[in-house]
Order: sequence, then C-alpha cells, then structure tokens
Amino acid sequence: MNHFKSLESLSLSQVYEAFHKAFTDYEIQIDKSTFENMLKRRGYNPQLSFGAFDNGKLVSFILNGIDSFNSVITAYDTGTGTIPEHRKKGLVQQIFHHSIPFLKEKGVKQCLLEVIQRNTKAVDLYKKMGFEITREFNYFVQSMDEIHISKATVPKEIRMHDISTGEAEFLTDARDFEPSWQNSFKSIKRSIDDFKITGAFIKNQLVGYSIFAPVSGDLTQIAVKKSFRRKGIGTALLKKAFAQNQHHSVKTLNTQDDCNSITSFLSSFNIPLKGKQFEMIKY
Repeated sequence: MNHFKSLESLSLSQVYEAFHKAFTDYEIQIDKSTFENMLKRRGYNPQLSFGAFDNGKLVSFILNGIDSFNSVITAYDTGTGTIPEHRKKGLVQQIFHHSIPFLKEKGVKQCLLEVIQRNTKAVDLYKKMGFEITREFNYFVQSMDEIHISKATVPKEIRMHDISTGEAEFLTDARDFEPSWQNSFKSIKRSIDDFKITGAFIKNQLVGYSIFAPVSGDLTQIAVKKSFRRKGIGTALLKKAFAQNQHHSVKTLNTQDDCNSITSFLSSFNIPLKGKQFEMIKY
C-alpha cells in the first residue's frame, strides 16, 4: 500500500535514484550532477515536493519549484515520474491531490508545468487534473559541427562585453515574449555561475544581449532591441556565445510558438525546430 508524503526528509541522492529509475526507458539520460543543477535552477523545494512510497522507497514523485510567476505564487513542476513497475496505478494524480492542501497553506495560487506536445498521454492526464494550455513553445537542438555560423560577418561597430543580469533584465523592449519559468531571470540568478551574459553595444548603447550556459550548450535567452534588428547584432551575440560552448551541441528551449523572428533567426544558421511543448497552468 502506497504512502504519500513530502520529500523533505530525502537526500538529493535518494531523489535522483527514483528519478533515474523513472526515466530509465527514456532516450535521453541525465547524470546526478546535471539533475542537481536542474533542480537548483528551477527552484526545487523539497518541503513542497511530494511522492508515493512503497515499503519506504520512493516510487512516484512530483518535484516542485516554488516562486512567483507573473506576480503569482506558483508551484512549478520541475520533474514528475513513476518507476516502471508502479505505473498505471494513478499515482501522479494521487500525489497531486495530496499536495494541494499543503501548497495552498503556503500561499501557492497556481501550478505550472511544461509538457512535450507529442506526449499525448501526459497532456490528456494534465487536462484531467484541471490544467489548461496557456502557451505553446518551440525547442531547437543542433550539433555544433552542423551549425552554419563560423563564416558569418560581424559589423565592426558592434562592441561586446559581459553585463549583469540587471542590465539584461532592464532591456525589456528587446524581448518578444516573457521567458518560461526555467529561462526566467529568477532561474538564471539561482545558477548564475553557470551562465555567460553578453551585452552588445553600439556607441555605448546596450542594444541586445545573450545568456548562454557553456557547459550544457543552453542558449537561454537572446534578444535585440527592435529598432536595431537586421544589423548583425543577433549574429554577433550568437557567434560569441557559441565560441564559448563546451558542449557538443546547442539547444534553445521554450521560445514562444508565435515568435517567428527567433524561429527564422535560428533556422538561418541550420538550428532546426526539434519539437514543441505546451505550457499548462492550473489556477
């Protein structure tokens, strides 16, 4: 018989053991260090994360990050899974319903998640749990040796150097959409040492920036002021970011589906659309 409780008494090693088992049949695996970095960036809160236990072993879980999102206190599902031998028992739904009173007690007003659109079983499950689709996201992945950017020219008048998160955040008129949870400035600040934040300047005016994680190859944000686009600034920022890359590939997650400018921009360097996600919220 399953017992439901929070994960506050578990070590990250114990949580990772269950996570690894739950995703053992998935195409992409992540190691313990990557898992811990993911939880840190996404604001993992063990006191408000919950699981199902069988004979004291964690067999199903919802890992929540807690923070404000669009000025609303939010529980962000940073990872949900069930180990294979305990699937098809409705454990995720049971854990979710168990968690609601505890989340409400801590002032949480909404639950947020992202799910790959082709995972129709998961999408249908979340809809049954009361989640609504709020946005559609694209994600892009490409190996470094397939990216066509090495010969791209950069205008001489563009000057680039490191900037702070505050400077990038202040450049609101450069962004075409609000970043998703994991790409937000709050998430970036939680793992600030993982990122290189580069500003592009013309005549001492900040006109664009990129936020890139060299170890993972994650292009988290790239933005250029609308009045300065099509001047090679985005190309300069992308080229600078990729020159720092320590990973064999690059990825850009959760660009808003209706933002055609970023899709066209990445495609021009042979960074293709890999898939789509839904952002879903239960209010």
